[in-house]
Amino acid sequence: MKRHRDDIPRASKKEIFGWAMFDFANQAYTLLIITVIFPVLFTTVIVGDSGDDYRLGNLLWSIALGVSYFMVVLSGPVFGAIMDYSAMKKRFLFFSYIATIFATSLLYFVEPGMIVVGVILIILSNFAYATGESFIAAFLPSLGPPNDLGKISGFGWALGYIGGLVSAGFVIVYLGDATAENFDRIRWVGPFAALFFMLAAIPTFIWLKEPGKRRELPEGETFISVGFARLGRTINEVKQFWDLAVFLISVFFAMAGIYIVISFAFIYGDQVVQWDEEVRVLMFVVVQITAAAGAFSFGMIQDKIGSKLTYNLTLLLWFFAVLGIWGVTDITDWFNAVFDTSIDAQYMFLYIGVLAGLSLGSSQSASRALVGLFSPEHKSAEFFGFWGLSNKLAGVFGIIGLGLLQAQFGLQMSVLFCAALFLVGIVVSLFVNEARGRQVADSHENEEV
Repeated sequence: MKRHRDDIPRASKKEIFGWAMFDFANQAYTLLIITVIFPVLFTTVIVGDSGDDYRLGNLLWSIALGVSYFMVVLSGPVFGAIMDYSAMKKRFLFFSYIATIFATSLLYFVEPGMIVVGVILIILSNFAYATGESFIAAFLPSLGPPNDLGKISGFGWALGYIGGLVSAGFVIVYLGDATAENFDRIRWVGPFAALFFMLAAIPTFIWLKEPGKRRELPEGETFISVGFARLGRTINEVKQFWDLAVFLISVFFAMAGIYIVISFAFIYGDQVVQWDEEVRVLMFVVVQITAAAGAFSFGMIQDKIGSKLTYNLTLLLWFFAVLGIWGVTDITDWFNAVFDTSIDAQYMFLYIGVLAGLSLGSSQSASRALVGLFSPEHKSAEFFGFWGLSNKLAGVFGIIGLGLLQAQFGLQMSVLFCAALFLVGIVVSLFVNEARGRQVADSHENEEV
């Protein structure tokens, strides 16, 4: 008897919670190492070229992230094909988890001037983290029927931002600023992020079940050869999964913009807005709370109005948020003139942060849910491998692109590149037919590859 995807039972609350706890855990890495603390530490202290507006540090930071994302591009789809065939998603997830913990812990030993070591450890830790992000997403289609995936994905993202609030809040309060004067304390950010990730992800490996059924290897084959063969067949079938392919192009442009914001937002606040320490802390809290609220609320909405429409609405929010980031000084001057106030630009930046936060969690959740809708369960890891490929190739393009632009034109003007990326993402997604993509996934649900 054939199984329709609508007949997939919803996983238990414990299993869904275990899956979501990986989002809770890995957000410590995203925020502490990629967004809030270590980027500032790396650019201003470890590299420390203040005489040139930290352009060398910004460029090296973008290169390190770009290289790590390119490594994910090369490996992600093959890893996914292997996991689908071998039913070893949890094993691959565990290996990425251990590698992230180990490489992140070693960041403690990166001192001012140790630029090469710092770049290498960021590449290794971010590669391990980013592959794990795709691996955990591959479990999503097995956690419930298509009409539940938006809520489940949104719950995971929302819980992730709560994890970020807890982990980064502790570091900001107890470890202090990312400055040369405070280096002996703030250097512990790497080991702390690793420890938080290690402990918080334990429920994932206890409660999350391995989906699918393991198949024996044909004689003379290895999992690697089978993985490449499956990948080749999927590429040949791309016309059948046309809407997924087009959507991944949209994701490429949207995620290029998102990776720029994630990687440079706090650098922008430090170098362009020149905010005070208390405003930086407040911005962190505001973004985490609004991102969690956006992910959860849009996750509920998207199962009612459709994932594609939800996704496009979030990109539109992103577009206006980035325009606000770019023009924060002019917006502040206009606001003060019209309303006869004397608000400082750094506080206007906080209000813009609310819009960015709402966009942040919701856009990534909607993207993950839509790929889940377009993925037959027996190809979920492979398709999320392509999702990871699109995401990380976007990271290479966006971050390296911004790094080169800011080296030439400065960070503020280069932000307009980010706004353009979100507009392109919206335009491309208009060619995606959500109903047709779901139907294709349903028709392949019982296919054996």
